[in-house]
Amino acid sequence: MKKHALILALALAALTQTALAPCAQAETHWARSWNASPVAAAPDRRPPTLKDVTVRQVVRVSAGGDRFRLRLSNEYGPVAARIGRVRIVQLADDGKPVPGTARDLTFDGSTGAVLAPEAPLLSDPVDLALPALSRLSISLYLPDEVADPTIHLLGLSSGWIAPGDQTAAAELTNPVLVTQRILISGIDVQRAEPGRVIVTLGDSITDGANGTRDADRRWPDLLAARLQAAGLTSVAVANAGISGNRILKPKPGLGVAALARFDRDVLAVPGATDVIVLEGVNDFGMAWRDHDPQPPTPADLIAGYRQIITRAHAGGLKVRLATILPYKDANYWSEQGEATRQALNAWIRTSGEADGVIDFDAVMRDPAEPLKLAAAYDSGDHLHPNDAGFRAMADAIDLTPYR
Repeated sequence: MKKHALILALALAALTQTALAPCAQAETHWARSWNASPVAAAPDRRPPTLKDVTVRQVVRVSAGGDRFRLRLSNEYGPVAARIGRVRIVQLADDGKPVPGTARDLTFDGSTGAVLAPEAPLLSDPVDLALPALSRLSISLYLPDEVADPTIHLLGLSSGWIAPGDQTAAAELTNPVLVTQRILISGIDVQRAEPGRVIVTLGDSITDGANGTRDADRRWPDLLAARLQAAGLTSVAVANAGISGNRILKPKPGLGVAALARFDRDVLAVPGATDVIVLEGVNDFGMAWRDHDPQPPTPADLIAGYRQIITRAHAGGLKVRLATILPYKDANYWSEQGEATRQALNAWIRTSGEADGVIDFDAVMRDPAEPLKLAAAYDSGDHLHPNDAGFRAMADAIDLTPYR
């Protein structure tokens, strides 16, 4: 009898394991598909008063997914911020809502939420499949004043602030235009396969400064479109560029240094597998313009690059370093800064310490005057590319490592 009972128990255990097997196979993965690295709003760059208002913003995801969640950020807010309601709707190419896609987000099952001081907040997953490169309208209702909002300064996308709770309105009444990202910092998509997530760590060139607003023509945007067109549909791009950012030092309103934000803005990005680094020109450009008594040396900045490589590798990420673009005739160009740029680019090209190199300098320089941006790629300030320049940068990136 005992023998029969043992056989029966073993049979039941085998059936239980078989029944559970599909659950293991159904494992899903989160991946950051849109990103705006948060910063503290400088006193002269704060948005209009945020009290009893709806803030509506539009974002474009890179890779698609079966579900998604929203990351809100109060990371530079000294006090809690209350969210009354969040509503998201997918937009068609003409900017109109796609029927049947409106969703009220929840946070632990509630429509409202409180963002703790100096902290982010993730929404509950939303059961709405997002196609790659699709646009979302995000409407936040803020019932109480948010005096020190966490923002992303260079949104390059039209947003609006309107009185009262208009989260469900197709068109806002009495809206005021804003171009900052306010309290939103990420969209994660959920999918069956892990794929890849490329984080682009950089400054205003990565942030898209002087590009066309509402056109999604930053070089990371164009890279995302190239990946999708090449059939690399499981590769997402998370833009971690911050205008004015530096590798070694912070600057009020322009973010903490890249070394200080690396863990949050790169290593902690859901699904991150790769990082492209284009940063450094502000370190020596600002230092020589502002008469810094201790301007960074090439050795200082190379040490910074090495830390980024070491920490990325420790986190399991591949690193590709990009050479620094020409910038002669920009308002902070100097011979000393140019010497630093040349030394850094030589090290990036030859050191072999990163997993790869993207030679943006070679692509973007004027063949006749290689210290300058090519005129066809210059937005006019001799530092930032125009839309054609951003396209050339995206097109210069070898997609082979992401296949």
